[in-house]
Amino acid sequence: MTRISKEEVKKIAQMSALELRDDEIESVMKRLEEVLNYAARVTQVAADAQELSSKNSNIFREDIARKADRDAILERAPECEDNFYVVPSIIEDK
Repeated sequence: MTRISKEEVKKIAQMSALELRDDEIESVMKRLEEVLNYAARVTQVAADAQELSSKNSNIFREDIARKADRDAILERAPECEDNFYVVPSIIEDK
């Protein structure tokens, strides 16, 4: 369990430009400890979890960069300009 002191709560409040009354410090301490404990648990779970991500990985063959004829590829495009494909605009001007 993470312990946070009254002095730390006061310093955090000062840096955050918050005004805390003395009777509020205990409840703020408790809430901050809960947040820190939750963050520690999330960190531990994340460290324990070893997810295999197949996203963006090709498991069937090696990725091999091949030279291609740019002109031959651009000839297949419905419309091109200055060695780029021209596509319909999807963003409206305001």
